[in-house]
Amino acid sequence: MDRMMYIAMTGAKEAMYAQAVTSHNLANVGTPGFRADLAAFRSEPVYGPGYPSRVYAVLEPPSADFSHGSIAWTGRDLDVAVEGDGWIAVQAPDGGEAYTRAGDLRLTANGVLLTGGGHAVLGDAGPIALPPAQKLEIGPDGTISIQPLGQDPANLAIVNRIKLVNPPHDALVKGDDGLVRSAAADVAPADAGVRLAVGALENSNVNAVEAMVSLIERSRQFEMQVKLMRTAEANDRASTELMRIS
Repeated sequence: MDRMMYIAMTGAKEAMYAQAVTSHNLANVGTPGFRADLAAFRSEPVYGPGYPSRVYAVLEPPSADFSHGSIAWTGRDLDVAVEGDGWIAVQAPDGGEAYTRAGDLRLTANGVLLTGGGHAVLGDAGPIALPPAQKLEIGPDGTISIQPLGQDPANLAIVNRIKLVNPPHDALVKGDDGLVRSAAADVAPADAGVRLAVGALENSNVNAVEAMVSLIERSRQFEMQVKLMRTAEANDRASTELMRIS
């Protein structure tokens, strides 16, 4: 069988994967702090007997778009958005340290500070747990101040600080859980230069219009590869008929 069948098959496979990535991005247009996944491919010649006249598609390692999303002001005290570069440190499901830009924070009944995705926010000494308080304030530098129960509103006490980091983008990888981690599996140090906008959330950096156009393009690419497979099948069938005639 002509190698065209295998070449078209790899093209259809990668186009289908790209469709899944784009659909995932489109589904997270409204997710705070979401970073779009990228699907990249390269051409690889098919080596073997004779000249490598066929080229198939190979998927590059997965990556993400770390550009910033727009900031939307909500007025909610527990909503924070990272201004410029930087990340909020959280506890990953495996217990390690990971990073996110999703600042839709909330408190559990036990006073544990979580993101909207349910990940514990890290502070100076691990996950942040706050005592009961009448009022809670988060500063631009990540400091958390509370008004203890029964105390005067002017008596705010600093109880913890959200760990904010700013590792270089080329040292980060995005996991399947949507969290970002260090590619070297190390822990980034806290960076005092990272600032928060309090009472605001960072929107997803996915452009809905571009994602929809990309989805249509990927669909057409997939259809083109399927047509190539059908053409290869037709050519093979015609060759078989010619051999029978001879």
